[in-house]
Amino acid sequence: MHIHILGIGGTFMAGIARLAVEMGHRVTGADAHLYPPMSDQLDELGVAVYNGYDAAALDPAPDMVIIGNALSRGNPSVEYVLSNRLRYTSGPAWLYEEVLRHRHVIAVAGTHGKTTVTSIVTWMLEHGGMEPGFLVGGVMENFGVSARLGHGKFFVVEADEYDTAFFDKRSKFVHYAPGTLIVNNLEFDHADIFADLDAIKRQFHHLIRTLPREALIVCPTPDEAIDALLEMGAWSRVTRFGEGADAAWRYDYDGASGMLSVTTPAGEHVQGVSPLLGGHNAHNVAAAMVAVADVGLTPAQALAALHDFANVKRRLELRGCIKGVSVFDDFAHHPTAIAATIAALRPRVTAPGRLIAVSEMRSNTMRMGVHRDILAGAFAGADRTAILAPPDLPWDINAAFAALPDHHIFTDSAALVTAVSNWAHADDALLVMSNGAFENVHARLLAALEQRP
Repeated sequence: MHIHILGIGGTFMAGIARLAVEMGHRVTGADAHLYPPMSDQLDELGVAVYNGYDAAALDPAPDMVIIGNALSRGNPSVEYVLSNRLRYTSGPAWLYEEVLRHRHVIAVAGTHGKTTVTSIVTWMLEHGGMEPGFLVGGVMENFGVSARLGHGKFFVVEADEYDTAFFDKRSKFVHYAPGTLIVNNLEFDHADIFADLDAIKRQFHHLIRTLPREALIVCPTPDEAIDALLEMGAWSRVTRFGEGADAAWRYDYDGASGMLSVTTPAGEHVQGVSPLLGGHNAHNVAAAMVAVADVGLTPAQALAALHDFANVKRRLELRGCIKGVSVFDDFAHHPTAIAATIAALRPRVTAPGRLIAVSEMRSNTMRMGVHRDILAGAFAGADRTAILAPPDLPWDINAAFAALPDHHIFTDSAALVTAVSNWAHADDALLVMSNGAFENVHARLLAALEQRP
């Protein structure tokens, strides 16, 4: 079958492309914006990708068109598909029909940490000999890819709450029918499609309503938003984890040593050094351990897998170290994630070194200014902050950051790169955070540092 994917450059749709190729389909695609690591993955697969959405790419007609959620009415390819009555579907619907309905699905949902937890769960199962399939919103270092069919019973999927397609405004995860669901946290985000947190809760509850009674919901405590979600109704098993005594699974993390200790509901106690930095990643590991315990791995097996876990690209990924200056890349773009990422890296930066945070106002939620009242506070753990903001931002970013010491706002990435590279000296850490390509700032910073005397 010839499958043509519109919006193939996104992390989810590139993963769909890989799965389709593994199933023996001929795959082509189109996108207006293609950048690493997904562009590299598609090149390796030999997938022909058209630049832009010229309808000529759909003639002769493919057997199936999978339409990404970034496309809407008015797009030339979308209009051609509709006018010529070509067979089409969404990525999540195709994924369920062709892959997930045959497997035990472990779905990882939540505002933050989805990619990391999905990667940890997948690696724990792989380390335990279960050969899971997976689809994750990034390239996992342990596998070198973002998706594979696998050969075992289990399929691990990053369960995104963003909408499915222009013709299906439900969240993607409503399609997945998981047997194990992790709800890692719940905050307001994606202000371009959700009016408020209650609107997000409704989508999460739609997902919960699809679970069979024998399914397991794994979620943290305390968490007021998740408490409210469960109060809307839950018909499956629920297990809570956290650092407090009321958690069925309890964990404790020592940031200085990296030691993670976990106690199960039965009182079994395991501990080991986690290779992942920060308390937020201790939370992520605990969530993964609860999920894999329910499908056959012991806590000791799960924790042992961490010794060989290589995380995923763009999650506190060290991109290079030039003349003593380390450049890290992270996907953080929500105030909670930004603060957690800075806090995770902070203990590793010792005087006289400084932590310089570099970020951009890229996501729709950021550009709309939804979090402007708390945004500056998210950077408080950094020694200096550089922000790239578009000149047409509809809110006053200078006023929003006024109380944050040593902050600098740029409207041009070249000026930002010049300034940050000039500031940096040996032992500094440059933490670059964005949910996009960020105009290749990471590589440009490393190049600028290399050229310095």
